[in-house]
Amino acid sequence: MILVISYDEDHTLDVMGRLEAAGREVVRFDLADFPAPGVINLDYSDGGPPDCTLTAPTGSASLANCRVAWWRRVRPFTVHRSLRTARDQGFAASETEQALHGLFHGLDCSWINPPSLDAIAHHKPYQWETARRVGLELPRTLVTNQPERARRFIQDVGVGRTVFKSFLARADAWRETRLVRPADLEHLDAVRYAPVIFQEFVPGADLRVTVVGERVFAAEIDASATSYPVDMRTVVDEARVRPVTLPPALTDALLRFMRRLGLVYGAIDLRRRPDGRYVFFEVNPAGQWLFVEQRAGLPISAEVAALLARIDERGPERTTMSQTLAGSTA
Repeated sequence: MILVISYDEDHTLDVMGRLEAAGREVVRFDLADFPAPGVINLDYSDGGPPDCTLTAPTGSASLANCRVAWWRRVRPFTVHRSLRTARDQGFAASETEQALHGLFHGLDCSWINPPSLDAIAHHKPYQWETARRVGLELPRTLVTNQPERARRFIQDVGVGRTVFKSFLARADAWRETRLVRPADLEHLDAVRYAPVIFQEFVPGADLRVTVVGERVFAAEIDASATSYPVDMRTVVDEARVRPVTLPPALTDALLRFMRRLGLVYGAIDLRRRPDGRYVFFEVNPAGQWLFVEQRAGLPISAEVAALLARIDERGPERTTMSQTLAGSTA
C-alpha cells in the first residue's frame, strides 16, 4: 500500500491518478483533517504489531501494510472548534503531532521524503552550508537583523545589484524576491524586526532542477526578457522554458547534495550566469514541477509515480535514523 500525506493539490492528484490507473492501492490523508474531524487509533492490545488506523473524510485505512509513504504537502492540524483558548488549542495540536508523527516514524516503510529530514532541509542556511561543502557555488549572501550591517552590505554590493528575500514562501505572507532600490534604504531600520536575506543579484537564466531518486530533470527558465527578471516565479508564463542537460560534474554535485540532506525528492533552483557558471539558490523539498513538466515536456510526474510503485513492489529499504544521518555527512 502507498500512503500519501497531502491535501488535494494538483501534483498529488496527478501522481495518485497514475498509481491508481496502474492498479496500486493508494490512500491519502490531509493533516488538516486531524484531530477534528479525523480519528487516530493505535491499538497495542495483543502484544504484537499495533493496529494503526486513520479515518478522515478521504477514507479509512489500516497502515500495517504500508510499504512506501509520500510526504508531499502538509497543512496545520485542525483542532475542535469547541476549544476556545490558545492554551487548549495548542495542547490539542501538540498531542496530535506526537501521536501522528510517532505513528509515521514507526511505520516499516520507505519515505519520500522522511518527514524529519524534510523539515530540517527546509532551512536555507543549512541548505547553503551543505551546498558549499559539496562544491556548489553560492551568491554572496548576508542574513541579518542588524540595519547597520545590512546597509554596509548593500553599499558594498551596490544599490540595484542587491536583492532581498524571505526565508519561506508563506501562503498568507508571500513576497517575491526584490531588488534594493534607493527608496528602500529609508526603510532598512525595519530589518531589526526579523532576519532578512540579502544577496548579490546574479544575472542569467534560471534553472529548475527536479531530482526524483537518482533521476535529474533540468529545465531552463529564461526570464531575462520578461517584465520581472528578478524573480521568475512571478513571470513563468512570460519566460522561455526548455529542457536542458546539465554538466556531469554539476549533476554529481547535486545528487551528493540531496544525499547529504537525506532527500529523495527536491526541486532545486539555480541560475546560469552569462559566463557559464552555475549558482545555487535553494532546494524546496516539496517544490512544484508541473509548470516545467508541461512547458518542457519532462516526464516528472511519471517518474514520481514509478518510484513510488517500484518501492511498493519490492518493499521498504529501511535504515535507522542514525544510519541516515551518518550517510548525510559522507
